Amino acid sequence: MQSKLTLRLDESLIRAAKAYAREADKSLSQIVADYFSVLAAKKGETELDLNSLPPITRSLIGSVKIENVVEDDYYTYLMEKYR
Repeated sequence: MQSKLTLRLDESLIRAAKAYAREADKSLSQIVADYFSVLAAKKGETELDLNSLPPITRSLIGSVKIENVVEDDYYTYLMEKYR
């Protein structure tokens, strides 16, 4: 069963998302649904259908191994980068 979802976003983000959807030959709703599916699979709530991902995305899965990274590490990295 599909339901309606209303999102409030910055107009420039909406324009960029619509342009991306046109280029990908998908609806904006499908782009959002795909993204939510990836998020749910990442949390283990659903199983990710790898065949539904774009080929470039599929090719990147598992290419980076990150262990024990915490939010503080990323914050420190950003502080150093933009110093």
